[in-house]
Amino acid sequence: MSAPARWSVQQEALHADCKVFRVYKEHCHHPLDKREGDFFVIHSNDWVLALPITDDGRIVMVRQFRFGLRDLSTEPPGGIMDKGENPLLTAARETEEETGFTGGKATLLGSCSPNPAIQRNHCHFVLLEGVRATGTRALDEHEELQVICLHPKLALAEAIQNPHNHSLALIALYRLRDARPELFS
Repeated sequence: MSAPARWSVQQEALHADCKVFRVYKEHCHHPLDKREGDFFVIHSNDWVLALPITDDGRIVMVRQFRFGLRDLSTEPPGGIMDKGENPLLTAARETEEETGFTGGKATLLGSCSPNPAIQRNHCHFVLLEGVRATGTRALDEHEELQVICLHPKLALAEAIQNPHNHSLALIALYRLRDARPELFS
């Protein structure tokens, strides 16, 4: 069986501007059998999830209400990158804004496509080692966050057991476990 063909976008038009992302209607064409179709694709800046680790080996997490889930979620701090911003800087900025923790050595642990069927952005996972509670928080207008410091093994176990877990948070914790297994012992 041959590899699937790469469809070409013939037309692209803004369908909806939703503040943190835009939905585009893309009319696409198959290069071999000439099929055509309309597809809706979400355009957004890349995202970052930070994995801030304190000097005593705890991971700094936030608990917040998630509107899509209509429930509380415990996850690493993170957010949308500014256009052209480095993921390491975004991770440090979002960690300080959401938790008040600053500093630490930043290391990119990897990236993924959150949902390539309908999204064009990436999520980057950044380890921040040696953070300390030094700053003041600067929450967005609708954010209400509880800061929680957990042993990474407990954070991962809770994420695995929670059927409502943020899937990118789970990937971030797995990336952390793979990069720093000693934190999970």
